[in-house]
Amino acid sequence: MVVGDTLLRSNHGGMETRILHSSGDGAVSVVTELPDADSATGWAWIDVTVGPDDIDDLVALTDGLELDAVAVRDAVDDLDFPKFDDFGHHLLVILHGVRDDRVETYEVDCFVTERYLVTVHTASSPSLDAVWSRLQESPRLGRGGVDQLLARIADVLTRRLLAVVDAFDDVADNLVEKALTADARLLPELTAVRSDLSSVRRVVHPQRETLDLLRRSSSELIGEAGRRRFSDAFDVASRTAQSLEGARTGLAEILDAYRGAEARKATDVTMVLTIYAAIMLPLSLVAGFFGMNFVNIPGLDSEWGWIMASAIMGVIAALSLGVFVAAGWIRRPSGRKAGATLGRGLIEAARAPAQVVGAVYEISTMPIRATVKRPRPPSRGSG
Repeated sequence: MVVGDTLLRSNHGGMETRILHSSGDGAVSVVTELPDADSATGWAWIDVTVGPDDIDDLVALTDGLELDAVAVRDAVDDLDFPKFDDFGHHLLVILHGVRDDRVETYEVDCFVTERYLVTVHTASSPSLDAVWSRLQESPRLGRGGVDQLLARIADVLTRRLLAVVDAFDDVADNLVEKALTADARLLPELTAVRSDLSSVRRVVHPQRETLDLLRRSSSELIGEAGRRRFSDAFDVASRTAQSLEGARTGLAEILDAYRGAEARKATDVTMVLTIYAAIMLPLSLVAGFFGMNFVNIPGLDSEWGWIMASAIMGVIAALSLGVFVAAGWIRRPSGRKAGATLGRGLIEAARAPAQVVGAVYEISTMPIRATVKRPRPPSRGSG
């Protein structure tokens, strides 16, 4: 089986294909062909970016690897949530990541054999690019098997999802400030943030379940080291899911605060109008009294009559205003102002470079670690 020849022919079909090969001693290099499977050492990562018209080319590329034909076609035709399928001699792991230009998830179909990892996606993947570059910069990372390589990719993809959720913490204070001042700009910003979080939430829980299955899998293609790395990725996914629930609660509280502040503002307006009407009411009474069409109204024939009436009205207005101030119904308005406008949801999180790069280091250097040891199924192979 010469996979390289098939691969070169597929390039003419429009697919973007690249191969990363790790020799048995851990050296990692980009190659254009794969050696015969019977003589190959180490592992090879075949990364394929496909379009809707590249199904036949993808089938031809993977034909020599004996992958499930339906699953290969579904990698282009269907949009699936994260899942894990065990076909015995190979595995299918579907994961999701976040695009680089906007908060939108994309699918990565990963086919795992004993020596080959084939990743198929229809959009550019900053997460795969980060792992690809890191493996070339640090060849020692290639000493593990295909299962460990997949676990690193899963970790990076999941950390990118976590970055979007963490971005909510950075904008929450700004949103709260606008909510407390009933800033009219809050609603479109809140809608944008909610939309971004919803895009991530749709895939986080299935991805966590998929990683849970991988860390507990008894497949011979996943060794003990691979299961440990999948456990780390599972911890990241769990933290993301928990943070999402907290963010959803936070959004609801911010919206409630906005409604309360808006109600208080409406109440203040109503109070001002009520006070104004209450002051004008006695003045209208005085004006109506002296406006009656009777010739014997007191002061009607006096030059000072209108002055006396105006003075009485002024005294009544001043006394009414003093009563309202003493009662605390009239107070100086707050000078608090809203902060800078966000207006773009959490899109900056999608552009954040992989703070996820730490995920491709050795286990001892990974920033997020499990603190509780979980029982592992007995290994049937080192992967």
